[in-house]
Formats: sequence, C-alpha cells, structure tokens
Amino acid sequence: MTRLILASQSPARTKLLSNAGIAHDVLVSDVDEDAVQARYGVTDPHDTALLLARAKAEAVASLPEADGALVIGCDSVFEFDGEAHGKPYTPELAKERMLRMSGSMGVLHTGHWLVDCRDTDGSDDGEHGSGATVGSVSSAEVHFMDMSEGEIDTYIATGEPLQCAGSFTIDGYGGAFIRKVDGDPHTVVGLSISTLRGLLGQAQVNVTELWTGGAADPAEVRAE
Repeated sequence: MTRLILASQSPARTKLLSNAGIAHDVLVSDVDEDAVQARYGVTDPHDTALLLARAKAEAVASLPEADGALVIGCDSVFEFDGEAHGKPYTPELAKERMLRMSGSMGVLHTGHWLVDCRDTDGSDDGEHGSGATVGSVSSAEVHFMDMSEGEIDTYIATGEPLQCAGSFTIDGYGGAFIRKVDGDPHTVVGLSISTLRGLLGQAQVNVTELWTGGAADPAEVRAE
C-alpha cells in the first residue's frame, strides 16, 4: 500500500486527512521557519506559504523513516492589508490583529509540497516512484463579522488563536466570527484535500489508493 507521511504536527491537518479516509503517518519536521525566510528573503504571503511547505516536506523526506513513502508538507499564511500574518503567539499581538480584522476580509494561503520518496527503479512489490517534488498554493478569502473587544478578549483567553495563522480558526471557536469563505474551506483549516489530490496525480498516484474505508461518517462530523 502507498504510504503518505504528513510533515506537520497540526491536529487540524491530520483530522482533515482522517475524516477524508486518507491513511497517513505523522512525522514532524524540525524546520526553523524564521531562518528559512531570512535565507530566501521571501516576503510575499503566497510565496512564503509555498516556501515553508517545501522546507518542511524536504526536511522530512530526507529522514530514513520516509524511504518508500510520499511526504506532504503544508504551511499557512494569512494575508491582511498586504501583510503576512503567521501565528501571533502572544495575546497582545492576537488582539491587535483581530481588532483590525473585525468586519473586514483577508486571504488565507496554504502552501502544499509533495515529495515522492519511493524508489524510481521500483520495489519488490513492483511499485515505482515518480521522483516528483511538486507544490501548489490554495488560497481562500475569509470574511469576518464585526467583533466586539469583549468577544475578542474572551476568544483569545481560550488560547485557540495563538497558534493559528492569522489568529483564527474556522473549525473551532473562531468559526463564530467568520461570515463566509470564498474558496476551499479546507484551505482555511490548513490542508486542501483537492489540492493534495492534484499533487498526488502528478506523482502518478490516485487519491483513492490512500482511502482506508474509514472516512468519517458525515452525521458524526456534523455532530462534533
């Protein structure tokens, strides 16, 4: 069976894959994001998302544990007023950003990078690797409702926005403040399943080959 490794510690990304019935392992990269950006001098949010996704995927692909597998790396960057917003980490920065975002709109860019670590000469079971190392960015507009300062303070107190690109989520408490999303909602969570399908296709792998038969029951997903 074709193995897929997710080069991310994000619970939201692994949950997306599991709900879609896509078998995968998790192997976290040890990438210094600030150092990568400083080295390449990338400032555009779209390009930054792709650069960091590639760095994470290639770091994991270089590990012995990745031999014979496909590795997908992802990174999300929120673009607001022409600025790139990663994780705020501090309540003060999160509040400053959310006060500006209230009633406004930004674009969430999620970079995806896939590395095929399978043997291009084929393995004992006859499976051949493609040698592919390919990437793509999926972007979605996020429109926010008006948020009061009290709501923002209470949201920040949950701790949820501190570790999220742009200081918000769509699949948690933050969903209460999002009016609409123009684009793939999975992009806002952190991994576009349809973008992954396209990258797998370039590696000559059909996404159905990774299906486990264990996709989440739609009724259970709605009930969570």
